[in-house]
Amino acid sequence: MRAAGGGRRGGLAPRGWRGPASRPGADGRRRHRPGVLQAAGLLFFAFAGYARIATLGEEVRDPRRTIPRAVVLALGTVLVLYLVVGVVVLGVLGPAATAASDAPVAQAATAVWGAGWAWVVRVAAGLAALGALLNLVLGISRTGVAMARDGHLPRRLASLAGPSSVPRTAEITVGVVVLVVVLVGDLRSAIGFSSFGVLLYYAVANAAALTLRGDWGGAPVVPVLGLAGCLALAASLPAGAVLSGLGVVGAGLAVHLLRSRTGPGSRSGKSSRGEPPR
Repeated sequence: MRAAGGGRRGGLAPRGWRGPASRPGADGRRRHRPGVLQAAGLLFFAFAGYARIATLGEEVRDPRRTIPRAVVLALGTVLVLYLVVGVVVLGVLGPAATAASDAPVAQAATAVWGAGWAWVVRVAAGLAALGALLNLVLGISRTGVAMARDGHLPRRLASLAGPSSVPRTAEITVGVVVLVVVLVGDLRSAIGFSSFGVLLYYAVANAAALTLRGDWGGAPVVPVLGLAGCLALAASLPAGAVLSGLGVVGAGLAVHLLRSRTGPGSRSGKSSRGEPPR
């Protein structure tokens, strides 16, 4: 896992990234100060799954009560698990060996239990990756349904099927897109690009939360801190991820402006709050 380490080829560092610039500290040692923010930004995508829970609001009972509890439980569980794994790996391998390894968890398991147990860790990692893929398909497909209802994506993606009203068309489409990216794309670059996109729309969500009214005790401190933190992490990402992310956002805004000026007023159809087509 090379997101926070040097620029060794074969790791998870995005292409063209040569590591954070080092600076001498007061004691003469060289410090990698920007590396903490950059690593946090690159690994932010690992925590992005909890927000997918909110996209299932239409499909759960009592979403006002269920969704907040599920988000807190999921985020807390993952945070504790990551902390335990990180502490154990660093304790077994040390910072230098951890940064130099492409599979630090498997290497730590080998050091503690022997080479015969490394496959257990690799199988668990594969299952975790499948779980993340399932989370991605569920979340992005529901987002696609909402965008299709508003006319920003083909209306066919908003169709629901079965007694449970599952968006099968959107799920299959998202699954195919993810499969293509995995097969032909560079995952190292995809991680940086994904992190930038996640941080950007989280920043938008925090900015939107500034408009909330009511008895929410977190306003406006929490949205302001969240907005500043997301923008800081996004700006700290490798230049390639930032530029590609800004390019995609710019292209999307250009298409949106063009559609809004040339398309008829009724093009968006029913609101995303209305009844979707069957």
